[in-house]
This record gives sequence, structure tokens and C-alpha cells, in this order.
Amino acid sequence: MPQHVIVKEYNENYPLMYEKEKELILPILKTNLVDIYHIGSTAIKNLKSKPIIDIMIVVNELSDVDSKKAEFIKIGYEYLGEFGIKGRRYLRKGGTNRTHQIHIFQKDDKYNITRHLAFKEYLIKHEDVAKEYGKLKKKIS
Repeated sequence: MPQHVIVKEYNENYPLMYEKEKELILPILKTNLVDIYHIGSTAIKNLKSKPIIDIMIVVNELSDVDSKKAEFIKIGYEYLGEFGIKGRRYLRKGGTNRTHQIHIFQKDDKYNITRHLAFKEYLIKHEDVAKEYGKLKKKIS
């Protein structure tokens, strides 16, 4: 399914949109949840981005996540399995006008967890790089 790529100015509601979605997700994961993060460009204040809330979830067991597929579908997600990254569970919401993406990793997948968090933290600490990155995204879109 082709996605419409639109890069927009930062929206002050992004953190609230993340929190609202988090409240839908938490009851599904229950005790399997280790941590949940707002990642990606919408997690970085004043960064131009596609208006898609990226969520990274760390769990104890991916097999438990797989058993919750129907519950994620019930709250509007497509459950796409690994979707190109070994050891990940990828879910998306919103069809061609995607609004949310979830990346789920098991707690021992330090590589993928670290790289997602490092990207966010680097751009937060280097506003000049984030600004150039936002300009590049706008130009490419």
C-alpha cells in the first residue's frame, strides 16, 4: 500500500498523541512490557517530520506479543511481523495516511533498542543537525 509522504512543521500535540496511544497499548502488553518510548522525528521538538507517531516498545518476550495480535488489530493496527528487521514486530495504523508505527523488540536486542534511542538523543542534543535533517526531509518529500 503506497504511503502519502508529507513533511510538516512540528506539531505541539505530538507528545499528547503519543500519550493517548500509549494508554491504548499498555493494557494489551501488561506484565510483558519492559519500557515504551516515543521515538522518531515527532519526538524531537521543532523538527519537521512526517506526522507519524513512532513508538518503540521493549518487552520480555516477543512470543507473548505475537499472541496479542488480535488485540492490536482491535485498536486499529496492521500486524506485519518482523517486516524486514529480524527480531522486531512492526505494526502500523492509518492505512495510506499512516498515523502511528510501533516497533517492538525483546529486551535482549540491545542493538536495535540502542540505535533507535541514540538517533533521537543525538538530534535532541544537536539542534543544528536536526534543523538540517528537517530541511533535507522536506526537500526529498
